[in-house]
Amino acid sequence: MPGEFREKIVVISGASRGIGRGIALAFAREGAQTVLASSSAENLAVAAKAIAAEGPEPFTVAGDLRTLAGCELVFKLVNDRFHRCDALINNAGATRAGNFLELTDETWLDGFALKFFGAVRLTRLFWPLLKAAQGHVVNIIGGAARTVEPEFLIGGSVNAASANFAKGLSKLGMRDGVNVNAIHPGQTATERTMQLFQQRAAAQGKSVEELRTEALTKSGLRRMATPEDIAELTLFLCSERARQIQGTAIAVDGGTTPGNY
Repeated sequence: MPGEFREKIVVISGASRGIGRGIALAFAREGAQTVLASSSAENLAVAAKAIAAEGPEPFTVAGDLRTLAGCELVFKLVNDRFHRCDALINNAGATRAGNFLELTDETWLDGFALKFFGAVRLTRLFWPLLKAAQGHVVNIIGGAARTVEPEFLIGGSVNAASANFAKGLSKLGMRDGVNVNAIHPGQTATERTMQLFQQRAAAQGKSVEELRTEALTKSGLRRMATPEDIAELTLFLCSERARQIQGTAIAVDGGTTPGNY
């Protein structure tokens, strides 16, 4: 895909760390003008510096994407600055793991606010620009949409809702010329994964290292995925080569998802 993304405007939510940052870096290396959206101005500054060393300097927006106002801020600044959007990567989201009986209403509502409603709002706001550009939406969701665990009920529920939203949105995309797809990462080596291990360890009364070893043994994986593994597929799904891929959800989990798809 040499040069395909040069000067394209690519908006990535949750782009200051982990998978989002890896995706932003991959697009920047291909010449895209990336827009990094996240809640932490400090983390965005660190990410932007690293990305600018390998591609165009990113445009950053710090805002609370759990709120409509935060999503509207991202859209306004992007629209005022660039007047277009070629790809929207909905990646932001951090749901808690833990003992179901100890997860409060506030924790459930917070889990849906960022990953689900953040993606819904950003997509709704950017859709006219995406339609004009005949662009792409990729929702980074997660394997828990398909494989549930009792210690990750919020994440599984949010992921399942997000997958349903992406599939339904793809039907609108067929009419409007916007490709919509989803990626379900498995366990990926990020700060977020470590945080989930810590929460699950507390819920089960085990150590983080015990859970990590058990997870790898149970799955049969030789290694965890890296943000780069997710980024490469995201690039492809946003390319012209992937125009016939519409409404799919692809697992990047080393083969750990059970069942036939």
